[in-house]
Amino acid sequence: MSPTPDPRQIEDIAAQWLIRKQDSEGWSAAEQAELDAWLAQSFAHSTAFWRLEAAWGRADRLDALHQRTPTRRFSHVTRRILPVLIRGAAALAAIGVVGIPASMVWMQPDKNEVYQAPVGGQKLITLRDGSRIELNTNTIVRVFETAHERKVWLDRGEAFFTVTHDATRPFVVIAANGRITDLGTKFFVRRDAARLEVALVEGSAQYDENVGRKTARSALLMPGDLVVATPTSLSVTKQSERVLTDRLGWRRGLLIFDNTPLADVAAEFNRYNSTRLVIAPGATSAIGIGGTFPAKDVAAFTRVAQGVLGLKVRRTGNEILISQ
Repeated sequence: MSPTPDPRQIEDIAAQWLIRKQDSEGWSAAEQAELDAWLAQSFAHSTAFWRLEAAWGRADRLDALHQRTPTRRFSHVTRRILPVLIRGAAALAAIGVVGIPASMVWMQPDKNEVYQAPVGGQKLITLRDGSRIELNTNTIVRVFETAHERKVWLDRGEAFFTVTHDATRPFVVIAANGRITDLGTKFFVRRDAARLEVALVEGSAQYDENVGRKTARSALLMPGDLVVATPTSLSVTKQSERVLTDRLGWRRGLLIFDNTPLADVAAEFNRYNSTRLVIAPGATSAIGIGGTFPAKDVAAFTRVAQGVLGLKVRRTGNEILISQ
C-alpha cells in the first residue's frame, strides 16, 4: 500500500491541475477524465482543487466537474509561483487546503452528541468554536468535534448552519448521500424521504456526493444557490434573497407561501402539528395559496381556507379535511 500524500503534496498536485486546466487552449475530454479520476481518489483531492478554484475566484458554480468557464491564460510567472501563492491564499481569502483521508469522510464516530427538536419545536445548538446550528421541527442531528475536524450528521429534518470558519478544522455536514463542506458559510439543509435540499445564504460551500460512487456529482455553491438532490438527479438553481428568506421563515415561527399548491401547504403544516391537514384529491389539492401563517396555528389557516377561499372544512378526530 502506497503512503498517503501529506496535505502539502496534495496541495501541490491540485495547483498543477489548476494550472493545466486554466492554461490549456483546448482542454480535452481525456484530460478532464484524468482530472476526474484524481479528484475521485479521495475527498482531500477534491477539497484541495475546489478550494484553490474558489481562492482564485475562477468558478461560479460547477456541476459534476464537467462545466468549465473560459478564463484567461496564466502568465509564465504565475505558473511558476502559483503553488506558493495558493498557500498564502488560505490566509488572505480565509480558505485553506485540508487533507482528509477518504475513509474518514463517511465513518461514523463511536461517540457523538445527539440533539433533537420535537414536532413543532426548535432548538439552538452553539458549538465550542461559536458555530451555531438551528434545528427546525422534528429534526435530529449528531455532532462530532475533535481538534482536527467538525462533523454533523443530519439524520432527519431541517437545520440552519452559521459556521465559524477554520481552515484547520473543516466543518462537514452529512445528510443522506450528500456532504456539504464549509468554506465560510451560512446555509440550510433539509432532508426529506427522497429529496435533499441545500441552500447557500452567505459565503461558499462545496456539495459532494459519496466519492465512492462512479456517478458522484459535485457543485461549488455561491450565495443564492439551491441544490436539489434525488437518487437520480442533481440540480443547482439560483434563488432570490426573498425566496431564501421566506424559506427560513420557520426561524421566526412562520410559514410563508407564494401561490403554493394547497397539497404542499398542508404538507408543510403537518411537519409542525399533531393535528393533520388532509386535502381532498383532485382539483382542490392544486389550488394556489399565498400568505404568511404561524406554523403552529392550524386553526388560523383553516379559517382562511373556509372564509376567504370558500372551501369546506370538516374536522374528524385528529384530522381536518379540506375540500371544495
